[in-house]
Amino acid sequence: MTPERAQPVTMADVAARAGVSRALVSIVLRGVPGASAANRERVLRAAAELDYHPDERARLLGSGRSRRLGVVHGLHEPFHGELLDALYAAVAGTPWRLTLEPRSRTRPEPAAVRALLDQRVEALVLLGPGSGRAALQELGARVPVVVVARALPRVDAGVVRTDDDAGARLAVEHLLALGHRRVVHVHGGRAPGAAERRAGYRRAVREAGLRPELVAGGGDGAAGEAAAAALLAGPPPEAVLAFNDECAAGLLHALRARGTAVPADVSLVGFDDSTVAALSTVSLTTVAQDPAALARHAVAEAVARVEGDTDRPEVVVAPRLVVRGTTTGRARGSG
Repeated sequence: MTPERAQPVTMADVAARAGVSRALVSIVLRGVPGASAANRERVLRAAAELDYHPDERARLLGSGRSRRLGVVHGLHEPFHGELLDALYAAVAGTPWRLTLEPRSRTRPEPAAVRALLDQRVEALVLLGPGSGRAALQELGARVPVVVVARALPRVDAGVVRTDDDAGARLAVEHLLALGHRRVVHVHGGRAPGAAERRAGYRRAVREAGLRPELVAGGGDGAAGEAAAAALLAGPPPEAVLAFNDECAAGLLHALRARGTAVPADVSLVGFDDSTVAALSTVSLTTVAQDPAALARHAVAEAVARVEGDTDRPEVVVAPRLVVRGTTTGRARGSG
């Protein structure tokens, strides 16, 4: 019976147990030619008896590989948390591991990217990056890059995103089917996906013979609360499509605080289907992205680019509508 060891078993320990050199142990464990059958058997038996496990990280570094995908995520973006969860599931059972670096109001995206490159990641997965096209093009020329949740044509990077245009159309069509005729979009400004959601909203409203109405918003609850004040400065709309769930939650709170009932007075739709949408106090109708599919495709794109397969089309994942408690049929009688 092998006694408990305070220190991890090393290759030198295996060599001593097998009565061979450390170099020969390395040859056997790497599976390369150069050891006799007898020596190979002795080394493998010694490794098994000592429960020896090679240092995978050291082996990879020695080969010039790290098998690590660097992920830049928004520290205060709830949907990014769901994407990270899905990314970990996507690499489970593969040789690949994730290294995370956040961006925030006080830590810009380039700082997170530099930190990952310093850690010798083999590819970058950028969640909803805010960097400009030129900066991303330059980055893509240096290291394999996959952009998630942002449309980015004509840039040397893989792109995996939700069909934001189609998602906005789903939301508007749902509201129109409920009988609403004045549907306002609280948009996301220059945030990733915002332009596509605006386009989908405008197209769906115009196709119904109605006039688009846009109110400046953003990606957090404070933006939603500010938008509510603008919406209620005049006659309130019948329905609102918010840029995302966080914005919608801020709208919901502010509308209710001002005595506007949701959905009896105003129907409200968010975007993302993040964890906040399913809270019983929110119960938000929303357009769901598919974080599991986005993550699977992002990992596949990153690995393919590391291996030299860069001629790949963008991956666009279909959204779906999740109907909860913030939308209902039109209560007003006027047309």
